[in-house]
Amino acid sequence: MNNLDKKECNSSPGERARALFNVLNNKGLIPEGFVEGITDLMENKWDPKNGAKVVAKAWTDPEYRTLLLKDGTAACEMFGFTGPQGEYIVALEDTPNLKNVIVCSLCSCTNWPVLGLPPEWYKSFEFRARLVREGRTVLKELGTDLPQDMVVKVWDTSAETRYLVLPMRPAGTEHLTEEELQKLVTKDVLIGVSLPLAP
Repeated sequence: MNNLDKKECNSSPGERARALFNVLNNKGLIPEGFVEGITDLMENKWDPKNGAKVVAKAWTDPEYRTLLLKDGTAACEMFGFTGPQGEYIVALEDTPNLKNVIVCSLCSCTNWPVLGLPPEWYKSFEFRARLVREGRTVLKELGTDLPQDMVVKVWDTSAETRYLVLPMRPAGTEHLTEEELQKLVTKDVLIGVSLPLAP
């Protein structure tokens, strides 16, 4: 192995990304403003608050709820939540007897425009492997203790399907506005590992 090979093996992912960027940029293959645009998209526009808007709308508008469950992509597109990893959205409806949870067992795919970027624990091999085998136990370890008669169904996200959990609306929220309901929905709720916050 020559010195160049050794240096490449010891470089961090950030250093390798910067080296790749420099090569592509020097060849004129990166359009002006592309990096700034994708950075803004990832840091500011892909946000779990988007998913909270979708859920709160579904909780308050039966017609929208029907659309969300029939065509999640079209329902999210009504808010402008589209783009990379926002294709093929399927909403999974929780019921009193069913708790849906999403995972990407191969990597860390999620519905970025609606859920935001995946949290670190979502990407961990332990979470991905264990959730599929022992979903109820993993949820309990994360603080969500479900009744024994509730079925936990784990859905594996893929390039063809991006999921969003539609949780049950908490009791006692009938007086809350759509904006107030949004505050009860977190990224963990959208993934399915948590229940909506108490009002």
